[in-house]
Amino acid sequence: MKKIRTLIVDDEALARRGLELRLGRHEDIEIVGEAGNGREAFHAISALRPQLMFLDVQMPGIDGFELLRMLPAAQIPLTVFVTAYDHYAIAAFAASALDYLLKPVDDARLDESVERARSRLAARKTEDHYERLLKFIATLPGTHRSKVDGLLGDEDPRAGSKLTIKDGHRLLRIDADSIRWIDAAGDYMCIHANDETHVLRGTMQQLERRLDPHKFARIHRSAIVNLGRVKEMRPHLNGEYFLLLDSGHELKLSRSYRDKIKLLT
Repeated sequence: MKKIRTLIVDDEALARRGLELRLGRHEDIEIVGEAGNGREAFHAISALRPQLMFLDVQMPGIDGFELLRMLPAAQIPLTVFVTAYDHYAIAAFAASALDYLLKPVDDARLDESVERARSRLAARKTEDHYERLLKFIATLPGTHRSKVDGLLGDEDPRAGSKLTIKDGHRLLRIDADSIRWIDAAGDYMCIHANDETHVLRGTMQQLERRLDPHKFARIHRSAIVNLGRVKEMRPHLNGEYFLLLDSGHELKLSRSYRDKIKLLT
């Protein structure tokens, strides 16, 4: 039986323990870790690579939504929101998360969430989950939501240090050096620039043409990295590499893009 690597994130120890006990009824659920806040969850996701996450929405410091905004899209597990408040459940529906659970968690609803995770993983349909979460991230406070027509095509990527996008009726100039990485899921892209995330519709090819190829490299079909923000490169057994950024985020350099290693050495 193939196990589903599962992470529980909740600032209440009793809530984490309750979920752990109830999930223990499912033989294919393997609890690989727990986290009591968003920062712990961020590091746990990077280190443990869970496939499924039960995520409390309201936590002190970095809450559940902020955690999602911090993560590279490819690292976001299938996410079940857990909340004590109905208005957060409505937001979870808008996000098209895998599921949501209201506290106190009902056993039957928990079983439904687990079954949804099984079905999604069996069908290997996780990319659409990332895309829906990116759409949701675009609606969160602190996120700059930009539109597909925002990439101005007349820019010379070698001529300046700014990336210009259209945000509604405004032109937004992003300092290229502030960009750590860009990732994509479906028709949505996230530009992670210091503490801000700019979400826009478009293609990686469009954005790649706007960036200086001496400073930015495609490391995955859905990721571009600022070479100057890479702190460490770690090889993986399957021929891939993991890149550690100065922010603590970790990105994967896939085998298809191994020729980009020379840019990092």
